[in-house]
Amino acid sequence: MKLLVSPINTEEAVSACNGGADIIDVKNPKEGSLGANFPWVIKEVKDSIDSKKPISATIGDFNYKPGTASLAAYGAASSGAEYIKVGLYDIQTEEQAYDMLENITNSVKSYDSNKKVVACGYSDYQRINSISPMKLPEIGANAGVDLVMMDTGHKDGKSTFYFMSENTLSEFVDLAHSYGLETALAGSIKFNDLEPLKRIKPDIIGVRGIVCGGDRNAVVQEELVTNVKAEL
Repeated sequence: MKLLVSPINTEEAVSACNGGADIIDVKNPKEGSLGANFPWVIKEVKDSIDSKKPISATIGDFNYKPGTASLAAYGAASSGAEYIKVGLYDIQTEEQAYDMLENITNSVKSYDSNKKVVACGYSDYQRINSISPMKLPEIGANAGVDLVMMDTGHKDGKSTFYFMSENTLSEFVDLAHSYGLETALAGSIKFNDLEPLKRIKPDIIGVRGIVCGGDRNAVVQEELVTNVKAEL
């Protein structure tokens, strides 16, 4: 399993890189679970770690705006991100999800076919009135994405394991793998979640709060990144 850590600036990116993160995920928590940061921050983060690790970038928690999302995805790809993550936050139907993901994928792949598109659903989908993430593996595969992910949409300290059982998360990972997709699990992950995550075996585990001392609005700490990496 790879460890993805989400810094908001170059200082945090260096701490994450030095702590052993496998993927550096640029985001902006002020704008939501998958809040987008600025294009120049993506470039600065990549330069700050001397391109030693792959860069991921979130483009936002999106309602049904395939054109806006496609343009944002192109911007993230052209700014240097290898992984481009979109949150299907206010997507109500399978048709909307497919339309979003197909156009985002076309936008990214037309720029660079080696870039990876990440479709993110939410374990707390019922309380945010969004599409079930269990539908994303099939939709994502049909739309041409590379990876499906589960996060929490509302950040109030409740982890993905509060909303989804270990068996359900294993089913999500196995289903995605059956479609040939990579998987990622995130969402207020805590240290006691790491053991079940090792049993579930997603390809990537995404964190921020746990390496900020429990507060995602605090600062990424190199030592905590090292500790999480060691646990995995």
